[in-house]
This record gives sequence, C-alpha cells and structure tokens, in this order.
Amino acid sequence: MAGLSTEEIKRRYKKAQTHKEHWRSIYEEAYEYALPMRNLYDGYYEGNVPGQNKMKRVFDSTAIHSTARFANRIQSSLFPPQRAWCRLQPGNEIPEADKIAAQQALDFYTERMFGIMAQSGFDLAMGEFLLDLAVGTAVMLIQPGDDITPIRYTAIPSYQVTFDEGPNNTVDTVYRKFKRPFRVIQREWPDAEIPEDMVLACQDDPTKQIELLEATYTEDEQISYCLVTVDGDYKLVHRDLKSFPFVVSRYMKASNERYGRGPVLYALPDIKTLNKVVELTLKNASISIGGVFTAVDDGVLNPQTISIVPGAVIGVSSNGGPRGPSLAPLPRSGDANLSQIVANDLRVNIKKALLDESLTPENMSARSATEINAKLSELSQNLGSAFGRLISETMFPIVRRTLELMDEMGMIDLPLKVNGVQVQVVPISPLAMANNAEKLNEVVQFMQISQSLGPQGQTLLRMDKVGDYIADQLGIPAQLRTTPQERQQIQQQLMEAAQMAMQQQGMMPGQEAAE
Repeated sequence: MAGLSTEEIKRRYKKAQTHKEHWRSIYEEAYEYALPMRNLYDGYYEGNVPGQNKMKRVFDSTAIHSTARFANRIQSSLFPPQRAWCRLQPGNEIPEADKIAAQQALDFYTERMFGIMAQSGFDLAMGEFLLDLAVGTAVMLIQPGDDITPIRYTAIPSYQVTFDEGPNNTVDTVYRKFKRPFRVIQREWPDAEIPEDMVLACQDDPTKQIELLEATYTEDEQISYCLVTVDGDYKLVHRDLKSFPFVVSRYMKASNERYGRGPVLYALPDIKTLNKVVELTLKNASISIGGVFTAVDDGVLNPQTISIVPGAVIGVSSNGGPRGPSLAPLPRSGDANLSQIVANDLRVNIKKALLDESLTPENMSARSATEINAKLSELSQNLGSAFGRLISETMFPIVRRTLELMDEMGMIDLPLKVNGVQVQVVPISPLAMANNAEKLNEVVQFMQISQSLGPQGQTLLRMDKVGDYIADQLGIPAQLRTTPQERQQIQQQLMEAAQMAMQQQGMMPGQEAAE
C-alpha cells in the first residue's frame, strides 16, 4: 500500500485532535442545551449512548425547538426536499448562440442528478447536516452506492470528525475515529486487507468492536483514503480518489480559526441564562406549592437538621410573641411574575438569533405571495455572509462531488467541468428566487420608464435579450425556449406566410405602383 505510513497518519491526527480540544467545551455546552439528542460528547466512547438520558440539566426547550426550526427553515429555503434547488447553466466560455442548446443538455443532467439524490435519501442527510451547522460545523460524506442507492449521503456528527486546512483555508484533510464490529469490516470495505492475527483475535467473538481511524488527505495533488486501526499499526485500506468525498461547511468562522461558529453559539449565553431562570422558577414554584413551615420547639435549634424542601417542618423556639402560633408558613423569596418577564425576553432573543420568526399567525388573514417573498428577502438579509458560505461551502461541493460520482458510474456522456467558466451552478431555491424577483422588478420598472419616453426610449432595450434574461432569472427550462436559430426560422416562416397571404389577396408589394 502506498501513501502515508500508519505512524505518520496517527501523528497528524493527534496534532489535529489537540487543536480540536480547544473547541470541546463550547461545542459540548451547545449540544447539551440545543441538540441534546445529538450530543456525542457525553459518554460516546464509554458505550452508554444508546438510550441514555441526555436532558438531565435541560429545563427549557426553547433552544431545542428553535434549533430544529432553524435547520428546517434553511432546508426549505435553500435545499427544499423533493425539489430542484440548483441548476446547471453554461458558463462564459460557451458562445451566446449555443447557450440555449447547451442549457437543454444541462437541464437533462440536472434532472437526472436530482432524481438520483431523491433515490439516495439526500433530504434526510441534509436535515441532520443542517442541525450540526446550527452549532457551527457540519460534515457530509458522499460515497458511491449500489443499484438501489446509487450515491450514499451520510451526515457525519462533528464530534467524530477532525480536519486540517490546506491552501486558501480549504479543508483538504479529514480524520474520522469510530468503532465497527469486526464481522462487518470486510463487507463495508471489500478491499480491506485484514491481518491474520486480527482474524484470530476476533474468531471467538465476531461482534467485537474494532476502533478505526479513517484518514482522507491530499498529498502532492493526489487525494488518498486510508483506514487504519487505532490499536496496532495495521493499514487495512488505501485508495486513490478522483475527488474529495467530504463536504465540510462552517456557518461562520474567523480567518485564524478552523472550526465554525453557528447561531447556537451566539445565543448560548441567553440559552444558559434562560435554562437557569426556569430551573430556579421551578424550584421556587415547588416550595410555593408544597410550602415550608416553622414549628415551635422549646429545645435548642439545630441548623444541621433544617431541610428546606416542600412540606418540611422546621423546629423553632418561637413563631412570634408570646411564641406565636404553633404552626406558621416560612416566608418565601422570589417574584414569579418578574422571572416570567425575564424568561420571555430571553426566549425572544434566542428565537431571533436562530431565525425562528414565523409568518403571520394561522388565525389571521392568508399570507400573500408578496409577504412570503418579503420574509424570504428578510431571511437572506439576516443570514448575511453565512448565505454566501452556505452556497460556496455546501451547495457547490455537494453538486460537484455528485456529478463526479455520476461521471465515474457512466451516467454522464459529456465531461462537465463545474468551474463557473464552462458550467456554473446557479441556485434556484425559494430563497434564491426571492432575490431574483428583485432583479426582475428592476428590469420591469426600467421597461416601463423606457416606454414612457416614446420611440427613442424603446431603443434603449434589446427586447430579444430581455426575454432570455427574464427566463434565466425565473429558471425556465431550456426545452420550453427557442434557440436563436429556431427564432430566425420562425421569423422567416412568418414572413413567408405573410407574403403568401398578400399574394392570395392580390396585394403584393409594388403591384399597385406597377399598374
């Protein structure tokens, strides 16, 4: 097997893992309060994850619901399920006269690509991917599949993944540490070379968990994949890949940082404060409901025996003079109304940070298309730079990797170089189309102004190009549009038909002058 040695892979992984440990505490808190069901930081390697209660310290579910709605809203706006959310279009190198014909071929491959995605369960993987992205960093593994699932899309929990950056802050090395039963290794990696001593060690117990380290790295412009064992120096698999199989996306990140920071991290102070407020409010409410009482005791009060819990009776020497009533309630502290006001303010801040601001309530008037477009435009503005990062670090790599696997499987007849020059990826999701609507409004407004200027104003626009521009912004399929050559033929046919009609009426041009 070629490539890096097992020792070198482990050495690089250890260094990358040391860097990731700096992020462990903040990520662990974010998952504990916002995504407790996906929190692998708590007991993953101790083997007590399945069925484990991970919400022992969670007293408020606002962050949990808002994080789920954040992922659902981003998916429905940028990657809507069972719909095409991008389109392959000809780049600038394609001649203008051939663009519509090229667009017809690209529309065919776009439709085929989304058919494969729908069959391969891409929508499920994207939903889990966006949940991790809400914290800051999300990872998706795209691999060749089988006849039933042509391409496998797998959202990898960020806890399992460690990565390094290469030139221009691009991720070029990904490590994944995980466990697999020995009996499935050969089936999951058919090309694995399992050593004899490992076979003998697991012969009596084929279900024994083997800890594995997966390394996908770029060395000398060559992408390689290695699978090694953590215990021992066994390299089970080595492959040379044509494209990078991992898609690593960061919601937002600083220039000197490797891992991302998502909206959950920005809202984490409010999330923790709200959780504590609700916890204290519940404790205060339990005391209010059960009550804590004082009882007269002639003996000496022992503070060690006092227990302030609902229903407790505390022995005292006096409840007032002379000695007061035999049983009296203990005055309690705290204002439930004030804590409720603070909690409501915190919930509003958390929802704003996680973009959990709904449209008009259901009991009000119906939502118009204008209102929906306005909300989508507002969402695009709130995303800010994260919107561009979602396109460049998520959408483009997913499409590029999918097309490369389709090419390897013989599903593409023409070489598609998705570089923005020959073939470009254009988003056509609802969020992108809302932005396009603003461009179309500007064009329509200018057309109205040019028409009001009279004959000279009508010369300001090339009407043949306006139609193509509007069709491109609306994402009209190329098979519904005519090419420039077809338009010339149609114009020629219309002119010939007009001449024939004039001949039949005996009114050919120049006929009256000849008479």
